[in-house]
Amino acid sequence: MLGSLRVRLPLVFLAGIVLAGVITTAISVRLFQQFTENQTLSKLNREAHGIAELYSTAVNAGYGNKNGDQKAPRFAGKTLEKATGDRIYLLGPRLGLFPGQITGLRPLPQEPIDWHIGKSVTFDFTPPGQHRRWLAVANPIASSGTTIGAIVVATPKADIRQQVVSLIGRLAIAGVLGLLIAALLAWYLSRRIVRPILQLSDAVDEVAGGNYAVDVPPNAAGELGHLSARVGEMAHRLGEVEQMERNFLMSVSHELRTPLTAIRGHVAALLEGVIEDPELRHSSLETVEAETQRLERLVGDILDLARLDTKRFTVTTEEVDMATLIEQVFERYRDEAQRRSIDYRQKLDARPVIVSDGDRVLQVVGNLLSNAFHATPNGGRITLELAQRNGTVHVAVEDTGPGIPPEARERLFRPFVSNVSGGTGLGLAIAKELSTALGGRIELESHVGRGSRFELVLPA
Repeated sequence: MLGSLRVRLPLVFLAGIVLAGVITTAISVRLFQQFTENQTLSKLNREAHGIAELYSTAVNAGYGNKNGDQKAPRFAGKTLEKATGDRIYLLGPRLGLFPGQITGLRPLPQEPIDWHIGKSVTFDFTPPGQHRRWLAVANPIASSGTTIGAIVVATPKADIRQQVVSLIGRLAIAGVLGLLIAALLAWYLSRRIVRPILQLSDAVDEVAGGNYAVDVPPNAAGELGHLSARVGEMAHRLGEVEQMERNFLMSVSHELRTPLTAIRGHVAALLEGVIEDPELRHSSLETVEAETQRLERLVGDILDLARLDTKRFTVTTEEVDMATLIEQVFERYRDEAQRRSIDYRQKLDARPVIVSDGDRVLQVVGNLLSNAFHATPNGGRITLELAQRNGTVHVAVEDTGPGIPPEARERLFRPFVSNVSGGTGLGLAIAKELSTALGGRIELESHVGRGSRFELVLPA
């Protein structure tokens, strides 16, 4: 169950969200803690400075009589504590700022800092009778330029931590709600993502089982759409390959059975002595030889295709007189052209000599001519041309056959595909692979109802 993509995707999403939430919360809490401390210190500083100013003014105002007695100001410490919400302490002389009078300020019996330095000081301490640490700010009280004491304003540190704890609690509630929403969203998105993947998996299973008419997820977006299209194309091509192999086996079976039947019949007649006339015996032997050569060509084509597919064939280099080669292959089909009343022509516009594999070039041109004779009806026209231009040698075979529709041209050079009844579909596939191995290519120009032109282009 945990290995399923439908489970792992939401878990990965949630793990990422939780990690990001933890990091964000830790940073937020730390920043809030620093902000709260800074705000508290700023508030304590303002209060300590203001109260110290009040008492400094009171001391310097000359309260009392000529004997030097001073009266304490009417604002008392408890009143100030109610106004500020903080505790106020006094650091100073034992007799107080106003001897013999009550100021209402809490004294600190143990002075936690040196208040004589005459400037504001931030510190933390444990007040008498308390067990918690307090954060405090001490501000000096001056009289005639002399520091005579200090006002200390303090607040418990626990109050600051309480604010942080309160923030953490609220963040935790928000995090739980956010995590719940994220979990629902992750579950929904994972189903949306995984559904087409599961459909593709089912489609691949169908293809593996031999069913190539599969439905792939339609309208999938992004990479899934690309993958879906490729799977659909793969299934279509595999179906084509299987159909082509089936057709090939049927064609090869037919091609093999026909000559074998003829050979078997003539050999049986010769062995049984049915044919006694020497001329008929010689004709039968010629028939056996012709059918044997036909078998040999068919087997040779199959072996050539197998070598080309596995790249286990060799290409030699030698000087090839292209004009001589064209004349040689042209003569091979002269008798067939005369027998079928085909207007058979050759046109030599150049006589180049190239460095290539003469036997392979002869095989390619022979396959193109053989295909042309299969496609051209009796009384048609076939032209074999040789030309040289722009650093390349062109051998063209043009016929007046039925032509090839545009949608069939790409498939024509695949193995086992033939547009000729009874053909094995190997000739053009072999010709294309050989032309590529020779550093060239085969170009096709065809018009339905008017014929085709196959052109072998080789480097000069």
